[in-house]
This record gives sequence, C-alpha cells and structure tokens, in this order.
Amino acid sequence: MTGDQKGRRIVYIEDDQEMIELVTLILSRRGYEVIGAQGGRTGLEVVLAQRPDLILLDLMMPDIDGWEVFQQLKNHAQTRNIPVIVITAKAQPIDRVLGLHIAKVDDYIAKPFHPQELVNSIENVLNNVSNQLSV
Repeated sequence: MTGDQKGRRIVYIEDDQEMIELVTLILSRRGYEVIGAQGGRTGLEVVLAQRPDLILLDLMMPDIDGWEVFQQLKNHAQTRNIPVIVITAKAQPIDRVLGLHIAKVDDYIAKPFHPQELVNSIENVLNNVSNQLSV
C-alpha cells in the first residue's frame, strides 16, 4: 500500500453482514477505515453522512438493488464524484460489460474474490483519483 492510502475511508454497502465483516478485516489490516452499511437505503444514508473516499457496492440487495443505489449516488451532487467498485456474485461477462462500460463503475469484482484482488482494485482506483486531482 502506498503511504497516501492509510486512513482512507471506505463505505461498503452490502446486505450480508458476514461479507461486511470479512472485507472490513481485510482492509483494516491495510490501514483503511471501513464503514459497513447493511442494505441499499442504509448505504445511501451512510455515504451522505460519512463522505468516504471510495464506495464498495453489492448489486443484489433486498431493499434497493445496487444499480438503483449507484444511480442515486451519481445523481446526487455530494456523492457523484466518489469512485464506486462493484463487488457482486453477478459474474457473467455481460454483467461486467454493463458495469464497466455502460454504467461506468470504477471497477467490477466478482464474488468470490481473492483478498489481494480487492486491495489491488482499491489502490488502483484511489491512485487514479489522486492522479486526476493533481493534474
């Protein structure tokens, strides 16, 4: 991890509490502050309150699906520029194409994933954002 990643705040919007705990463990060991939000509605509230550096987003949730959450985030002035990485069991090639090229999420990770894949994705996205801000 690069030195400027330490202390970065990430909100993980996911309906599975065990998954939130797993991702929190993986990322907190690398210096990230992870705030879990169980479900789409709660996730939107947490993102507005916490103003994270990055959002991890599940797509399949019972209250509001992840695409609806993503759309609301991108339509809100305070959250539209926060990068979003999708973490989902929707792993078909068409799902990735829709996410990356149509919706324009910052990255798309299929479950199950390797912890290093998640860390690499987060570091790449945050580094890209930092590089865009310094230009």
